[in-house]
Amino acid sequence: MTIGEVSRLSGVTIRTLRHYDRIGLLTPTEVSPAGYRLYDEAALRRLHTILLLRETGLPLESIRRLLAHPAASPARLLALQTQLLTMQRAHIDHLLALTRELQEKGMEHMDFSIFNDHQAADVAAQAESAWGDTPAWQDYASRPRKKGEDERNGQALMALIGQFGRSRPASPDAPEAVAFVRQLQQFITDHFYTCTDEVLAGLADVYQTPAFRRNIDRAGGEGTADFLAEAIRCVTGG
Repeated sequence: MTIGEVSRLSGVTIRTLRHYDRIGLLTPTEVSPAGYRLYDEAALRRLHTILLLRETGLPLESIRRLLAHPAASPARLLALQTQLLTMQRAHIDHLLALTRELQEKGMEHMDFSIFNDHQAADVAAQAESAWGDTPAWQDYASRPRKKGEDERNGQALMALIGQFGRSRPASPDAPEAVAFVRQLQQFITDHFYTCTDEVLAGLADVYQTPAFRRNIDRAGGEGTADFLAEAIRCVTGG
């Protein structure tokens, strides 16, 4: 198919398809002698995956990294999308319930818990959505936990990140930032799952998804999620 035919089929503009080619996200299957970009069935499937992941709010660079990961497969990518969309829907449902309650009871009925009640679930989803059936997720799933332990650990993790965000150094490769990334890695290993450098590198992308960015920036201030992701990449070479 030509780029024009792909554009008409998918609804993606020709300009956007050319941008995807420039950044290495979706390259044409071949270019004709006349210079026309041509796409086969495999390229269309990749575009479909890209559009699905875009609907979760993932940035293009994160999608490119995910698709390039050696362990990437259609099933794992769909699991990631399902998990992220489920988290977003749950948060929206909670917000709707709160706004309806405020309509009924008035603005004096304030409830701040909704802004933090999905943090622990985010931590668990972080392992499952990013690593699926990898040893990291199996480690998390196999560890015995007391009731409420995940929630307490999730709150402690967010408090740790919040403290870092409020006093973060000027550069993500500063010694203080490197030290915090290692502290974060050890905390995750101690309380959730074995956080190898490979797993840690994957968390950089996860922390920049909308759900995680919202929570992390709320805890540590605007820009904390992006700063932490870059600090992780400085440590892991990602």
